[in-house]
Amino acid sequence: MPPIPTTLQKHLLSPILYLQGRHVRHTTPILPEPKGQRSGKTGTGPSLNLLLLGDSSAAGVGAPTMESALLGQLLKNLSKTNTVTYRLIAKTGATTHRTLSKLTNTPKEPFDIAITSLGANDSTALVEPSAFLTDQLALINLLETKFQVKHTLISPIPPMHLFPALPQPLRWFIGRQARHLDTALSQALTNHPRATHLGNHGTMDPSMMASDGFHPGPEIYRLWAEVLTGEIRRLEERQYTK
Repeated sequence: MPPIPTTLQKHLLSPILYLQGRHVRHTTPILPEPKGQRSGKTGTGPSLNLLLLGDSSAAGVGAPTMESALLGQLLKNLSKTNTVTYRLIAKTGATTHRTLSKLTNTPKEPFDIAITSLGANDSTALVEPSAFLTDQLALINLLETKFQVKHTLISPIPPMHLFPALPQPLRWFIGRQARHLDTALSQALTNHPRATHLGNHGTMDPSMMASDGFHPGPEIYRLWAEVLTGEIRRLEERQYTK
């Protein structure tokens, strides 16, 4: 039997998906963004201007402190060898389009490296791949032209088909959407000279997720930061940074 087209799948499952979506929104604990500095300077050594940009995961939801969130883990690694001037622009619920609008109205500031964490909310909003790619490429271009970013590191959309907070078939459906968007983005950036899609590095182990079953826990943030640190070190060797 041939596979059921996506539009028909959505139509047949829509009542169940709607009810499950409402249930998840009403029953999933709302975790706060950790408090802490979102801009500053730390470390010693060659200068590195870093922008971390995106959604609740970029903001560190699921970690009790900023030090145990993605930003804090990154600064811990990078400050050992660099003077890092950093800024975090992230908000729970952010989509690529909203982030693009936010940056359009943000004052200019030069950065060497930008790191993005976006796509989970695009997936739950059922953004079409073509619209997602348009916004992602526009975001990369804006980072280059307005913020002088030398290279953008694109974190993969997490494997939402593994999220404990999502019941079946909602988990399968949203996971499928996330994979479609992430695959499209990875293919679009294959030969991009100033942007790298990091691919799935296996850092989203469900057993290490936060209590809401939707966000990373501190150990996932630590592993994610290690992957990013390695990529930044490689970029330094290629003289993308100062």
